[in-house]
Amino acid sequence: MARQERNSNRRKGSQPKGFKKEAKAPRPKYTPESSSNEQESTDFVYGRHAVREALQQPERVNKLWVQEALSGKEITPIIDLAKEHRIQIQNVPKAKLQDLVGEVVHQGVVASIAAYEYATLEDVFEKAQEKNEDPFILILDGIEDPYNLGSILRTADATGVHGIIIPKRRSVSLTSTVAKASTGAIEHVPVVRVTNLTQTIEQLKERGVWVFGTDMKGTDYRQWNTKGPIAIVMGNEGKGVSRIVKDAVDEMITIPMTGHVQSLNASVASALMMYEVFRSRH
Repeated sequence: MARQERNSNRRKGSQPKGFKKEAKAPRPKYTPESSSNEQESTDFVYGRHAVREALQQPERVNKLWVQEALSGKEITPIIDLAKEHRIQIQNVPKAKLQDLVGEVVHQGVVASIAAYEYATLEDVFEKAQEKNEDPFILILDGIEDPYNLGSILRTADATGVHGIIIPKRRSVSLTSTVAKASTGAIEHVPVVRVTNLTQTIEQLKERGVWVFGTDMKGTDYRQWNTKGPIAIVMGNEGKGVSRIVKDAVDEMITIPMTGHVQSLNASVASALMMYEVFRSRH
């Protein structure tokens, strides 16, 4: 069935069904490291940019640790902002910071924050509605590398993605490593975690969203019709999009390559797809 016909069947009026207001379900708290710790209510953010972004929502920040004898134009504004919001600050040895977050590049600052909350699918549609834009959603099918997820969040924020959907299993969640890699974008892009991706894809279709998958075979992304409400499925770093998800999408899109290695890093491939949508909309 042609896309134009499918879209006319899905939509009523100029806005997708997804813009209908519905009661919002309460957002569940989650623990970033593992499902066995889902009742935990705190997490750590480290790195100057990530901590500075976290302080933009001071009600979530519980405490700030700063490496002893550390000062300068990069640190002082962070300390001043924490003081402004009466957040407890403790100067500690570098070893203490490593005890808190491990052997990572923390840049001398660590903040304890309320654990990140998952958004709901309704939050994503509402964000699009607030901007008077067609929904633009990214679905990640089994992305396991936290640095890839952080990088994807960063690009999603830059390109106007209204939300990201990840599965509860076989996927990295929003850890402090993801927050650091996102350089603060984690605070601005809603992330929805779902039990079943294929069921979620069907829900998106019912709400007027055209869902695209990515594969070695498909429509060249440079000839891709990105108009209207869309969702893009990006696959696992090694296996790509799962077969069951491929069967659920409307159309497959490909990024042509001529090199010997016929694959791209997940964050790079995601960036190309997101910027193609951004280019066509702006």
